[in-house]
Amino acid sequence: MKKKFFLALLMFALFTGCVPAGAQTEDELVERGFYVTEINDEIFARIKGKSFKDNCTLPREDLRYLHVLHKNFNGETCEGEIICNAYIVADLLDIFQKLYEAGYQIEKIRLVDEYDADDETSMRDNNSSCFNFRFVTNTTKISKHGLGLAIDINTLYNPYVKITDDKRILEPATAEAYVDRTKNFPHKIDENDLCYQLFTAHGFIWGGNWKNLKDYQHFELPDKIIAKLYPNNK
Repeated sequence: MKKKFFLALLMFALFTGCVPAGAQTEDELVERGFYVTEINDEIFARIKGKSFKDNCTLPREDLRYLHVLHKNFNGETCEGEIICNAYIVADLLDIFQKLYEAGYQIEKIRLVDEYDADDETSMRDNNSSCFNFRFVTNTTKISKHGLGLAIDINTLYNPYVKITDDKRILEPATAEAYVDRTKNFPHKIDENDLCYQLFTAHGFIWGGNWKNLKDYQHFELPDKIIAKLYPNNK
């Protein structure tokens, strides 16, 4: 019976990347759970042609791979992967360690490449992610996600909402239940939320505070810092 239990536990971890709470000690998980590396050839092979598109003008050397732990919606400890700009990797490491220690629940933290770098598909699956190269529409300016300087958290529950020409844009399109932010529901990011508090304490801007649109899932570096890092990105 004991052998069957550990076999089932192993299969669960392999398929989900999560370990039921209490299966390992917290020290064992944390010891191997949080680390940063450069984008080596093995990692690069996973993102090339996907988030690191063929027209990517951001140097590979500007990016870092961040491995974290997080609690999913069942309270299970899961492994997460983030690719971000080297400039914010220490901030993200500290933020995600504190979120994990507080038991803050994030359903998935997977590379957007697992969704063929399609943002809508990733958001519908409530995936939290950072780097995905693209230009701002009709420009040669790299977007903040394209620079790896913005990150989205629990995306289905915290959608992007914009009204333009009396037409509403909702991303992901399946997030209708979470548009009304006066309602109380789990995993809602607002100014009382720990995620908001940690990111803003590290100097990030929250898209939920924007006037012309709302991007409740979104945290990014301020424009003035990005302008210093990438002065030619116009």
